[in-house]
Amino acid sequence: MRIRLREFPMTMLHSTFAAVLLVGSVVNTLLPGHAKAEEFVTTDRLSLEEVKAAGRRTSNLRKPLPNKTTFETPQPDLDAFRAEIEPAFRDACYGCHGPDVAEADMRVDTLDPDLLHGEDVSWWLEVSSAISNGEMPPEDAADLPDEDRERIIEWLSTELQKASQVRRSQQGVSSFRRLTRYEYNYALQDLLGIKLDITKDLPPDPISPDGFTNSADMLQITGKQYAQYLEVNRRALNRVTVSGERPEVLHWGVSAEQASANQFAELETTNKQSARGGVQRRGGGENDTARVRRAFYKNTRTGQSVPATWSYARAEHAWSPTTSRPEVPDRSDFIAVLPPRQRLVVELGNRIPDKGMMRIRIRASRASKNEAPAPKLALEFGWQGDSDQRASFRISTRDTVVDATPDQPMFYQWDIPLSDINPRNPARKRVELGAVGETNPSEYIRLLNTSSAPSADIHFDYVEVSAPVYDKWPPETHSAIFIESENRNNEENYAREIVSRFMRRAWRRSVTESEVDRQMELFARVRPICIHFEQAVVETLSAVLSSPRFLYLVSSDQASSGALHTVNDFELATRLSIFLWCSTPDDELLDLAAEGLLRRPDHLAYQTRRMLADPRHKRFSKHFVQQWLNMAPLEFVRIDRRAYPEYDDDLMQSMRQEPIAFFEEMLQNDRSVMDFLHTDYAVINARLAEHYGIQGVRGSEFRKVSLDSDTNRGGLLTLAGLLAMNSDGKDSHPLKRGVWLLESVLNDPPPPPPPAVPEIDLADPNIAKMTPKQQMEDHRNHAACMSCHIKIDPWGIAFENYDALGTWRTQRLGKNIDAVGLLYNEHELDGVDGVKRFLLANRQDQFARALVHKMMTYALGRPLSFGDRTEVERIAAELRRNGDGLQTLVHLIVESDLFQKL
Repeated sequence: MRIRLREFPMTMLHSTFAAVLLVGSVVNTLLPGHAKAEEFVTTDRLSLEEVKAAGRRTSNLRKPLPNKTTFETPQPDLDAFRAEIEPAFRDACYGCHGPDVAEADMRVDTLDPDLLHGEDVSWWLEVSSAISNGEMPPEDAADLPDEDRERIIEWLSTELQKASQVRRSQQGVSSFRRLTRYEYNYALQDLLGIKLDITKDLPPDPISPDGFTNSADMLQITGKQYAQYLEVNRRALNRVTVSGERPEVLHWGVSAEQASANQFAELETTNKQSARGGVQRRGGGENDTARVRRAFYKNTRTGQSVPATWSYARAEHAWSPTTSRPEVPDRSDFIAVLPPRQRLVVELGNRIPDKGMMRIRIRASRASKNEAPAPKLALEFGWQGDSDQRASFRISTRDTVVDATPDQPMFYQWDIPLSDINPRNPARKRVELGAVGETNPSEYIRLLNTSSAPSADIHFDYVEVSAPVYDKWPPETHSAIFIESENRNNEENYAREIVSRFMRRAWRRSVTESEVDRQMELFARVRPICIHFEQAVVETLSAVLSSPRFLYLVSSDQASSGALHTVNDFELATRLSIFLWCSTPDDELLDLAAEGLLRRPDHLAYQTRRMLADPRHKRFSKHFVQQWLNMAPLEFVRIDRRAYPEYDDDLMQSMRQEPIAFFEEMLQNDRSVMDFLHTDYAVINARLAEHYGIQGVRGSEFRKVSLDSDTNRGGLLTLAGLLAMNSDGKDSHPLKRGVWLLESVLNDPPPPPPPAVPEIDLADPNIAKMTPKQQMEDHRNHAACMSCHIKIDPWGIAFENYDALGTWRTQRLGKNIDAVGLLYNEHELDGVDGVKRFLLANRQDQFARALVHKMMTYALGRPLSFGDRTEVERIAAELRRNGDGLQTLVHLIVESDLFQKL
């Protein structure tokens, strides 16, 4: 791998320390546009960590500038423009972007230099970016002397800062929006004390053009959606509350010996008849059944086995429940054997309740002591009324590792909320079991071995099901709403106490007596038609949750004026909790807000630290990373299993989790955000370690692992999931990868393609035999394609060493990989190593700004405007001067004016 550097005496590279000093000097000369390609020589002596350290030292953002510049009476500096800036533009830019030629439909000579009041700010931003990043002027154009470049950059920076401050002070912004589906789900979970997804039936949230699903521009609500929210609210409250007496528990206990009794009896009869007739006995051998690799029952003493068959006709396999818990039988010679990817049905009839918990316990083990990795078991629920009516779906939230050995089987347990199981058999309450000619009303659970290894069998000999299970009556979720109170004997007073307390948390602020009165009017109307007091309260609380004050993030009335104002403490508590927990504030935040203390810097810093230490902060890690990195395509990419037989569901699940686990490691340890560009460690589990060829990692949990210098990994750019989602499932896709890097990592999206752009014709045999790099070069030879592709292609081509699954390769179709691309200024990107070197040496500040921009967009729940630019720049500078820590960035955002003002 190479990075082009100015020529220096190599005697200075005799030690690591000397090398670092040299890079500090070298990178300073490599500020964008400061050197021509022919002035560089090649070296591979510097490690990426050394380049990272050197790039940090040359950061312009780290220079000791005032934290915040305020222009009391800002005016455009037009005199400086006419005296110094316009002549420099005339010499270096007007030849391509002037009165005679307007490449890319852009004329610099006609841009209004009054950025404070003019209409060309967006064009000046493009000019600033191109000159600062060394993209303009191009290599074959007129030269722009360093002193002119610095003068232009300084003038533009000052004018843009003034214009940003003016426009932000004059234009109020709004983050008024409804909760996203995931925020709404988490808020219900925290309010009601439940942990499962209760919003699965709500429509997905739209994705904004910059990749965010929490954008105020996209999150409105329709009448149909409102009705759905009302039903979800009612269903959630019914789930966590109870009324009447504690229901009777039904128990099912099924042993492998009982389940296989009829089959073994038939086998014995067949064997006797075969023996009398002198005919070889039919079936019954373990090897015979094992060849089929379907679930079967086995007598471990005799070695005989029979298939585990099931049919839905008349519920002949349904087991009857008892009202007393059956005794757990001793281990017997009979077991059920469940091979990988196979299922076994336990049919439970038509008496499974609608509410409460269904507890499933299975005594099981792996098939071998030495088997690695251990097999995994999942639960499904289903029913089949007839040949046309059926349902089957997963009800366990994660696979359970069955690691017990055959000589010491263990019980594995699942607790499944019955109200989460949907759809249910519609005939179960109106048809008797076994009724001739009727729809089968029975339901079943199904055990699924999710392992892929051919020998990863699971053995079990006993299944126990109990429902409805309540470990405590009434449940804790019920008691959290129907609190202990001296008003219990007065329904109206008790209901008022419950409702007002609930409203405060749901509406995220103090509530007035008149607001409570309106809800109590609803309670008074519904109470006469409800059998139980609890039902009337649930209906009232459902209305509280269906109010815009819960569904929307509502700011105070001051925002309607359009002028900037400081959010109040309750609004700040909501912003903080939505940002870091994706949910409603807890009592500690609300109490501080009520006392007017949350805004105090010491309290705000402490609360931010507390929230980042709370497990709920992992929601922030998950949803910010998924939106920042635009990971939605990873859910839809279809990997060609014939081309990649090693691919499996475990690998895909690990690839989805890896960017989040990596972010979480950096957040909790306040690691430098530049580690996103490259680092000498990975955060992986055993499945990813196997995929990457890294030894010594065991288990499904993610952990930090040191990387050797030759692993071709480190940082976001080489994560398998991000590479896979930017592929076509069969091979790499340089265009997708280049666009993704520019948009998500550098916040520098390429221009949209012009209309009627010709596609690469893979049906053409001459094009099909080209490498992806050659195909792109041929494609961009079209005049309509050049302007976009000249910016995108070098970045995407540099990732050609990674196939569609993110695996490192050196050849494709028998040819050596060509992963070298040239940027505007003839900088050579030699593979992903070259990309990292270029970014670490030249674009650290750009990445810092990009990350601040992305996280602030997420934190505010709205697109950032030009008026926000100055504050983003200030935060990026503070981040760089304070060590680049990721957790530091979170604190800087929370403390910023952007976060605390509207």
